[in-house]
Amino acid sequence: MHGFPLESTSFPQRTILPKKMASRGTTETGKLKQNLEEQLDRLMQQLQDLEECREELDADEYEETKKETLEQLSEINDSLKKIMSGDMTLVDELSGMQLAIQAAISQAFKTPEVIRMFAKKQPRQLRTRLAEMDRDLMVGKLGRDLYTQQKVEILTALRKLGEKLTPDDEIFLLANAGAALSQFERVSTDLGSGDKVFALASFEVAKAKQ
Repeated sequence: MHGFPLESTSFPQRTILPKKMASRGTTETGKLKQNLEEQLDRLMQQLQDLEECREELDADEYEETKKETLEQLSEINDSLKKIMSGDMTLVDELSGMQLAIQAAISQAFKTPEVIRMFAKKQPRQLRTRLAEMDRDLMVGKLGRDLYTQQKVEILTALRKLGEKLTPDDEIFLLANAGAALSQFERVSTDLGSGDKVFALASFEVAKAKQ
């Protein structure tokens, strides 16, 4: 890439993940999860930096950088699939991260901070973010369109994490979910845990490349 204004961000970086898929103890599982979270955090920061500097980039530069970042997310998704199929005890640990990555790849979710909290299974932080957005909307610090987009993402993430939504939130989600998010919601709801959830990955990656 040429002319990207952030010295701290280097494009592209390739994702390097562990290849051993043997059954792991608690300590090793924790290290693996931390490694994956660090990789995801880096890519979410890339997306956030990219959006903040969008006006300083030409259209081709923006699209190419975003495509490269999404491809790296696809690599993490592929690694997750292999890891979880090789050790089914990790499905509960990593399934939330995989769904969050798939939401990012498919463009169903566009807010890096929300994707990050979804991946780390942080419903409390998601609800705190939503409360802050409500306040920002009331005082005019956040536009209605951006508020609606991010609220839909947060409510979808909360639902995927097994959190109960209020009737008003359910109505809001039904009224405002876009086509990409509705498709993600439908496909991921139809799939169960284990091998079935992996079928969503190729669907989302192919859709992102169209």
